[in-house]
Amino acid sequence: MTNVAAALGILLLLGVVAFLAITTFNSVVSLRQQIDKAWANIDVALQQRHDELPRLVDAVRGVMEYERDTLTAVTAARAQYDPNAPIPAQAETSNQTSAAVAGLLAVVERYPQLTAQENVMELQREITRIEGVIADRREVYNDSVYRYNTRIRTFPTNVLASVMGWQARLFFSAP
Repeated sequence: MTNVAAALGILLLLGVVAFLAITTFNSVVSLRQQIDKAWANIDVALQQRHDELPRLVDAVRGVMEYERDTLTAVTAARAQYDPNAPIPAQAETSNQTSAAVAGLLAVVERYPQLTAQENVMELQREITRIEGVIADRREVYNDSVYRYNTRIRTFPTNVLASVMGWQARLFFSAP
């Protein structure tokens, strides 16, 4: 009878360990999926900004002939965008583009003839809206990364994470 009880105890213990391993694995996979989804949402906004920038540059190019450096900075930042680059590289490019766009929008404000053009103002509003969307989505992404990184660093998940080779994800930081 004691052999049966010991065997049942071992089976019960193995069942509990298996249950914990499976639920831990599934929770980490869920967090990884949330991060991927959050980044995909950022990527959509980055693509929208990428698509809008040439229209804004074209709309202001003729009037801003003395602001070539500003236009060049926006064009160069836009050219660096690569949706297939690793996330840290995309984040750095996004930060450079945001800085270049902020510079361009500041310069546009100094030209009354530009601020009077409805298409320029509409493009400026759209770029500003997209920048806000990127900032909001960056917050969601970073929250997902925080939860994932915390999860894989706490016991007992850290044991499974080391076995599975799960690494901490990088935050999308903004200057």
